[in-house]
Amino acid sequence: MNGIELAIFEWGASLRGRGASLLLAHATGFHARCWDPVVRRMGERHVVAVDQRGHGRSEVTGITHWNVFGRDLAALVETLDLEDLVGVGHSMGGHALVDAGAIQPARFRRLVLIDPVIAAPDQYGPGGWTISELGGAPHPTAKRKRHFGSPQEMMDRFRDRVPYRVFHPEALEAYCTWGLLPDPRSSGFELACPPEIEAAIYMTSRTNAEVHQSARALEMPVLVVRAKPPPRARDVMDFSSSPTWPGLAGELRDGRDLHLRDHTHFLPMEIPDRIAELIAREADA
Repeated sequence: MNGIELAIFEWGASLRGRGASLLLAHATGFHARCWDPVVRRMGERHVVAVDQRGHGRSEVTGITHWNVFGRDLAALVETLDLEDLVGVGHSMGGHALVDAGAIQPARFRRLVLIDPVIAAPDQYGPGGWTISELGGAPHPTAKRKRHFGSPQEMMDRFRDRVPYRVFHPEALEAYCTWGLLPDPRSSGFELACPPEIEAAIYMTSRTNAEVHQSARALEMPVLVVRAKPPPRARDVMDFSSSPTWPGLAGELRDGRDLHLRDHTHFLPMEIPDRIAELIAREADA
């Protein structure tokens, strides 16, 4: 699909065609199974979640431009012949779904963008780098610990750390269990999303200025969910506040804005009950 192999997970295949299908796209550094707690809370539905390129069990490849993520999703829905879709994207996944919805408009019924990484139009420059103050140095996520003896070791390490300490226990377990792959060089495990790939994604997050053209082209209803606003001086490693331009919903032909200002950027992992209810309501609309 789009020249790359993508891993998908499917629930309720026998329900396909009976109501809307759901396509779930995850955030940078995460994976498809981070949606597990949300899927469990939505009842019997046809759901497809994808490991985006460089993540989970999908093919690892270098990232130089964010337009590849939307093209990947557009090719995926065409290859799987998915229709009557409610696309749900968190963070980078929301950005990707805007492009996918513009490329494949007939396949989507609605979009739910959960704190999508879409900045104001004037924030996109020719270089595309979002962290200019790094002075050309790699993003700090490139130095993440990548080797773990077990998923349990990863959970124990992250449980009390920012931002993971706000995760629902089920979400932390899913993140760690499915976020590791066997390490071919040892008896342990390594991160499924290599730190250098995660860093490259953060460093190129302002490459796709055309996402605003895609947003303006969308004709289906779109719900934009935003988390708490960022502080005036935002640390490069502070991922807890919203990266979404507050004016995004107003740029859409049929857009609505929901501001959950008391919650962090990690909404699906922090409040899976609320997010599942929200998605189900959109799918049944």
